[in-house]
Amino acid sequence: MKKAIVTGGAGFAGYSLVKSLLSEGFRVLCPVRPGSSHNKRLEALSKDSEGTLGELILLSLDMKDIRILGPWLEKKHIDMSGCLFFHLAWSGERDNFDEQYANINITVDTLVTAAKLGASKIVITGSQAEYGLKAAGRALPDGTIAAVTEDFLPEPLNAYGAAKTAAMYVSRDLARHLDIKWNWVRIFSLYGECEHPHTMLSYLRSSLERGEVPHLSSCEQYWDYLDVRDAARALILVAEKGRDNEIYNLASGNFRPLREYTDIIGKRVNPDVAIDYEKADPSKTLLSLRPSVDKLMRDTGWKPEIPFN
Repeated sequence: MKKAIVTGGAGFAGYSLVKSLLSEGFRVLCPVRPGSSHNKRLEALSKDSEGTLGELILLSLDMKDIRILGPWLEKKHIDMSGCLFFHLAWSGERDNFDEQYANINITVDTLVTAAKLGASKIVITGSQAEYGLKAAGRALPDGTIAAVTEDFLPEPLNAYGAAKTAAMYVSRDLARHLDIKWNWVRIFSLYGECEHPHTMLSYLRSSLERGEVPHLSSCEQYWDYLDVRDAARALILVAEKGRDNEIYNLASGNFRPLREYTDIIGKRVNPDVAIDYEKADPSKTLLSLRPSVDKLMRDTGWKPEIPFN
């Protein structure tokens, strides 16, 4: 049986990744934060094996204690050598330096743990926040702006982006030293199952479902949204086929006006309620998002399959 370990498996992207791994017949081990309400997602998944071929093992373990994972597995006689290791766990307020800094040490501990377990590769998720303003630009009249590629030098603007960037550099060098294959995946804008209730798309859907008028910006900037299920497939393909020591952007590659996305939701959820868009302010610069996923598709054969809805 194929094996995988997923940190952050109860989170937004992590949950879909766990479901995808199980559907592909993996034995999946998830260390989960003690007392987290999100753990119920995985607990329900472990009880309901319908439609899955794999096995889910949950371990109550705070990420600051990740180094005891090896001894625990040995005590339980669970062999995870050769597994694919996915590190998605990350916590703290985006602008809290102390909380974000702690994630760097946890990433190092996780990488050391993966190497000691004999994992075949570790895939760690980064963020578009690493690029800072380089990940966005002004949309030209024809809708074209320069695509953000993985060779852009990171210029993060907050503690979250800075910590992700630091963790990327530190873990990449450490992976070489520990002789474990490594990939870093920079996630852009995801949507779908288990999405945070305070995102713009969640607000839009919930307002429409209640029959209330949603109030949005002009939504004239260009954006890129990817279904979290497509993101899960991409992470697995990176683990299986991604070139060692590479960074990959993860987005849909479907660059279009944000208003197209919101109008699709409006027509699908409640066409009787008109979305209230602010009038565009010509004095304000609209920042558009155009990530390139060419390298991801070329190296892994991945492409998005789920249309936006």
